[in-house]
Amino acid sequence: MPRRNRNRLVEPQAGEALDRFKYEVAEELGLREDIERRGWENMTTREVGKIGGNMVRRMVEFAEREMGENGGDRDDDRRAARPAGNQEPPATRGR
Repeated sequence: MPRRNRNRLVEPQAGEALDRFKYEVAEELGLREDIERRGWENMTTREVGKIGGNMVRRMVEFAEREMGENGGDRDDDRRAARPAGNQEPPATRGR
């Protein structure tokens, strides 16, 4: 039985771009032909984990560059970094 993807995108419009990105990373790792030949459902956990891990690594690198270019001074960034109910992130409390 095929598994249903229960992940919800924050930006639904990004779905197609993420799919293209997934195949781009798979190509770089030499797994694209395996996916086309065997299908995603027959890929090993290790193979799909390698693809997903590399996607996350590249997205984090992208976000870090964006924050560095913007000086990390956006109100949205500061609010997102605060745990609920705290005025400041735990690392800065009491300084």
